[in-house]
Amino acid sequence: MHLLLVEDDLELGAELQRALSGYGLTSEWVRGTRHARAMTEGECDDDTPHFACVLLDSRLPDGDGIDLLLHWRRRSISMPVIVMSARDAVELRVAALDAGADDYVIKPCAPVEIASRIRAVVRRTAGQASQLWNVGALRIATGTREVRVDGEILPLSPKEYQIVVELARLPGETVSKQRLARAVAPLSEPLEFSALEWHIHNLRRKIGTQLIRTVRGVGYCLVND
Repeated sequence: MHLLLVEDDLELGAELQRALSGYGLTSEWVRGTRHARAMTEGECDDDTPHFACVLLDSRLPDGDGIDLLLHWRRRSISMPVIVMSARDAVELRVAALDAGADDYVIKPCAPVEIASRIRAVVRRTAGQASQLWNVGALRIATGTREVRVDGEILPLSPKEYQIVVELARLPGETVSKQRLARAVAPLSEPLEFSALEWHIHNLRRKIGTQLIRTVRGVGYCLVND
């Protein structure tokens, strides 16, 4: 999964980014509200990254994290947000949750716990109750990165697995080619569409031709029947 980390502390930001990468979580790190807005203003479009989750510091040098969260929610930007703060005041936790935060953590927090909280809010957003996602005929174990059909583990490449998970985050909905291309290569140039189509072809060969539907001229949809 690809995250947005909004944290102004240089040491903490670098440490957290490095630690989360050990749990398979890539991230882009910015240190203020202005850059965070720039990274997300087109979140409903295909020209900007689609983050699986945001880690948002409540106090930033150029603005308030809760105000930024309110701004996102007013613009119907619905990506999961976990607010981080060194302050444990009840009123601040309530303000963050009422503003639309999906979770709230007190710093310092162990990276293993933050990674677990990220997985929890992402699976809730996808409508899943546990690390075992059920989407149509697919069973996706996000903890072990295994995908099964009829009980059989499928031999998926890392990119094929990432495509399945990105589609499974929006089951039954069309995911654009642009979004999938970015999701598979979040920290580099997006995949060429020809490469993406090749991966989709291989996926269909492994999981069945009926499970991934092509929406011509737009993208793909994971069947959730």
